[in-house]
Order: sequence, then C-alpha cells, then structure tokens
Amino acid sequence: MAYAALSRKLFQQILIMSLLVNLSFLLTKPTGITTYTLNLLPYLQQLEPTLLTSQSFPTYNCFPIPPNQTPEQGIKGHLNRLKWTQFQLPKIYQNLKSNLLFSPITEAPLYTNCRFIVMSHDMIPLRFPQPFSLLTPYHRYYTPQVLNQSQHIICNSQATAKDITDFYNIPSHKITSIPLACDSSHFQFLNLPTRNYFLYIGRQNPYKNLQRLITAFSAIPNRNDYELWLAGPYDQRYTPLLEKQVAELEITPKVKFLKYVPYNQLPIIINQAIALVFPSLWEGFGLPVLEAMACGTPVITSNISSLPEVAGDAAILINPYNSGEITAAMQAIINDSELRKQLSAKSLKRANQFSWEKTGLATVEVLKKYL
Repeated sequence: MAYAALSRKLFQQILIMSLLVNLSFLLTKPTGITTYTLNLLPYLQQLEPTLLTSQSFPTYNCFPIPPNQTPEQGIKGHLNRLKWTQFQLPKIYQNLKSNLLFSPITEAPLYTNCRFIVMSHDMIPLRFPQPFSLLTPYHRYYTPQVLNQSQHIICNSQATAKDITDFYNIPSHKITSIPLACDSSHFQFLNLPTRNYFLYIGRQNPYKNLQRLITAFSAIPNRNDYELWLAGPYDQRYTPLLEKQVAELEITPKVKFLKYVPYNQLPIIINQAIALVFPSLWEGFGLPVLEAMACGTPVITSNISSLPEVAGDAAILINPYNSGEITAAMQAIINDSELRKQLSAKSLKRANQFSWEKTGLATVEVLKKYL
C-alpha cells in the first residue's frame, strides 16, 4: 500500500515537472532562430519535454499544433501565432499539467497561470524601427510584457543582455547570456581552392548595411578581378534598391545576388570565399561570422554590438558606418596572403571555443532551476 502511494506521488511529480517547448515559429527553410532551436533540442531531451509543433520529430513527445503560424505565412502567420499563443497555449499548458514553458523566441501567453522562460535574440526592431511595421509596436508593447512576466530570460550575448536592461529596465539578475554556436561537423575547413569573391550571408534589411558594403566593394582599386556574392533571401522591399545601386555603380557583372542558399551548400561557398564581409550595424549574435570562422575563412566584421564577442581577435573589425574602412579591410585581404593565413588559423581556434553542447547544457541548467 505504501509502495502504491509512493508510486502515485512520483507519477504526480512527473506530471507536474513536465516541460513544454514552443516550436510554433519554426521555418521549413532554416534561418538563425530556427537553426538555434533545432541544435538545442537534442540537449533538452534529458528533460523529457513535450514539443508543441506542426512538424515531425519522431524521437520526441510531440503535441500537434496548427501549421499556419510561421513568418513564411507573412503577417497572417505572425497574427495566427500570437492569437494561438494567447488563447490556445494556456489551455494546452493546463491540460498537459505542465509546470514550465520554454519559448526559443520572446513570445508567451500574458496574464495567465503559465510559467515560462523565453529566449531573447535582439532588440533590432527598436534600434532600427521601420515605418508602418507591425514589429515596432510588437517589440515596444508586447515584448516588454513577456520579459517582465517571464520566470527568467535567456539571451545570446552580453550585448543583447545590456539591450534588454537598457530598453526595458529588466534587472540583470533575471538574465542569463548563453552564446550560440555552429555545427562543427558541417561548418569546417574543407581545403578547397580559394576563389576571388567576397561573401556576405544574411538578410538584406537596411541594418545589415549592404549599401555601404556595395559602395566599399566598388571602391576597391582592382575590383574587376573580384566579385561580391550576397547570399540571402530575395526581399522585394530591399533587393531592388540594392540592384539599382549596383547598376548605378556599373558593377552589375561583379555582384551576384545568390538568393537563399541551402544549408548543405553553405560550407562550400564559405570555404571558397576570400573572406566573409559582415558589416552589420547591429546583431544579437551573428551566426554567419562564427560559421565562417569554423571554415577557416577570414572575416571582416563590425566593431559594435555582439560581433566583437563572437570574433574576438580572429577577424578584422571595422567601423560599419565608414565604407572607407570596409574597403581598406577588403584591400588588405587581397594584398596580404600572410594576413589571410593568420586570420584563417585564428578563426579555426576561435570557433573551437563555441559548441552547441555548451549552449545546450547551459540552457538545460537554467531550465532545471525553474522546473
């Protein structure tokens, strides 16, 4: 009888300790946040979570949710997800007798009995607000409520942690900074011949600073011997303006818009680039920088936000607001083969300091404290 009572008690504890992981935002074509989440999941398995997902994860316990809630459905997808988060997620939380929700993005049901921890990636929509964008009020009014009502906040860099405190007045003791990583079995040195192109990887939003990058490339004295490859999804808001700039500078044959590059092709184009140029005006972390360093590719990147945290002394750091500095860095890469070798060696060493295992285990330790 005592054994049966103990068994019931243990079973109740297991139910109460259950962890939900919100995957309602996952993209079918991975970008930064999806990449982070997919690499984190294997380390969360020890907590036996239930995944709230519309995708298939055969080795996990999954709870099916509607599939029309991602950025791939545009504004409608965002609105569907927020509505589901506020009105359906609390019911799921209660029915599954959960004790904690982990959301890899800064979204959670407000003013409910749900206990949650969120991941905050950046404050870019507040630093660079776009007129008439729904993301501005989203980050100005919804996000601070989520952060204030969360049990704890995980973020990806000290720069993001500082932004959370500065923008939202969240106390620093409520924030844990856990750096991201890249898959070292995927992004690695391949010993391929270097080709004469500079590479950028990422979206084409204005804060990514591609206009200055294009201007900087056009100013290279021997630019006819080199190309600039821009890898990232075509964006009808911004790409045509960049294409127009390229045409006006008369360098159309030298600038390639690669659109979205599949994940399995990225290591090849990174390895063969003479350098990755990533002059973003702000980043929460900056995964392309780490991925390039893991391939031993020299990196030119900004000296602000989280990027120095990622690059350390393994990259050429430039003022992203000064296109002349970007040009000078690109010219240094062209002229100095010894500099390229040094940056390559430093990059490989620096990249080894980051791993998804470190990221995953540190995340598990935070979640355990609140289960």
